[in-house]
Amino acid sequence: MTAPAAPTWIDRYPHDRALRRRAEVCFWAVVLLVQAAFNTVVTRIELRSAGQAVAAWEPLLWELTSALVVAALIPAVVAFEQRFVLRWGTLRRHLPWHVLASAVYCTMHLAGMWALRYAGYAALGEHYHPPGWWAQWGYEYLKDVRSYALTVSALVSYRFLLLRLQGEARVLDAPEPPSPPALQEQAPAPDATAPDDPLAPPSPPAQRPERFLVRKLRREFLIAAGDIAWLQAQANYVGLHVNGHDYLLRSTLTDFLTQLDPARFVRVHRSYAVNLDAIAVIEPLDSGDARLVMKDGSSVPCSRRYRDGLAPSRMD
Repeated sequence: MTAPAAPTWIDRYPHDRALRRRAEVCFWAVVLLVQAAFNTVVTRIELRSAGQAVAAWEPLLWELTSALVVAALIPAVVAFEQRFVLRWGTLRRHLPWHVLASAVYCTMHLAGMWALRYAGYAALGEHYHPPGWWAQWGYEYLKDVRSYALTVSALVSYRFLLLRLQGEARVLDAPEPPSPPALQEQAPAPDATAPDDPLAPPSPPAQRPERFLVRKLRREFLIAAGDIAWLQAQANYVGLHVNGHDYLLRSTLTDFLTQLDPARFVRVHRSYAVNLDAIAVIEPLDSGDARLVMKDGSSVPCSRRYRDGLAPSRMD
């Protein structure tokens, strides 16, 4: 029997957090360095055309300090975009927040690069003489609002691509069995004013989803609810960890747990829940928290606030 083929990088990429982090850092580093180099050349040409004499190193320092501050602001933009996600259903509510955020972005960008330029000039024995704050802020905002919009657009596009590579899950609605025609005709209409009959049989419990449909690129397949080892809240999605793969489901962790069997799935952290049957080892930590080692080799943090959910009676 031949060994299974090793997964390609495009198969590993959505599930390998370390690989994704390296790729994302390299992407932004390349973009900012190329932008700084291009802007340096353009600035030198514009200054020469205007007849302004500046040292050769000054445009380079201006652009590098700008790029460094933008690099420091990107994690904040990522976190903000995850909180105020832009899509058709949320555009009307969240777009004004992003307009406000672009003004804050410009203010922090301008203040940060001025501070770095003052330090850079001082290190070279020179003095930095910036223009007035408000005149410079208005000039920078015209550029920064475009930079902010392009950054958010890149994040939205990247999330869309990652979702297609990673696979998006949705609950399969269990079809309700149709009532026989004779019973439908004979069944009396419910009386809203009649008191509850204590002898009436209790209503059946709500059905819990047993399978989920996953769409990945152009393929579709099913996963069983019992195969989910653990879950993680990821912005407006829940990551389902199944057999070493992560699939995203559009929901909050709190709402999704109400659809799962509470005797099997318990919350162990503000952002994590686990399948009790998938836990291999519980490792207590000095802080009172714990680390859960799952049977597939992955680990999940468990805060002491949720340790009671791992009582032996729950795991029998």
